[in-house]
Amino acid sequence: MKFNPLYAVIGVLVLGVVMLGTVLLRPFEDNTKLAGPASAPAQLAHTDPAKPATAPAAPKDEKFVIKRILPITGPIKYGEWHWDEKDVPPGPLVITVDLDARVLSVFRGGYEIGATAVLLGFGETPTPLGVFPVKWKDADHHSSTYDNAPMPFTMNLTPDGVSVHGTTVEKGYASHGCIGVPNDFARKIFAITPVGTKVYITRGKMAKPGDSLI
Repeated sequence: MKFNPLYAVIGVLVLGVVMLGTVLLRPFEDNTKLAGPASAPAQLAHTDPAKPATAPAAPKDEKFVIKRILPITGPIKYGEWHWDEKDVPPGPLVITVDLDARVLSVFRGGYEIGATAVLLGFGETPTPLGVFPVKWKDADHHSSTYDNAPMPFTMNLTPDGVSVHGTTVEKGYASHGCIGVPNDFARKIFAITPVGTKVYITRGKMAKPGDSLI
């Protein structure tokens, strides 16, 4: 049989078509194997939502951090008061009252400069808890509710008349909601306390140097 060039060309074309069909019909997973095994968990790990960062605690305002407590031995007795502002730098004033301890303290720039035993409200007129800015002051105030009773060096806290003021502080006495302090102590805090100063009235709150007053 003679070699026919036309038959040779046709044979090459048929062989090419068969080989191309073989490649096109190869299963899809064979191609994926060439790329290596997939690892779904590893691919998803970096897309997991990040945990929210914990918000940092607000820094303490150093003007209100307790730097000193007066060195008073034992509980303060009725009628007793302490005062020491020597070498204490200027700073904002904060007044605290603890209803359980029956003590009022005065802090300037975080330094306790004064402390005294107090009279408090009783029965139907208790001394309220909360934070009260001094609304107004009157050095020679008299009560408009209780028989014109003298209330020297009054620093008013509430619309219904609760105030810090001077009085005779003795065991067995109480107020109608006001915070009564010895007259000489009242004169001192009245002189240095501007209107707007905050008075924090709490019950049994313990505080120590390094704590914030506010």
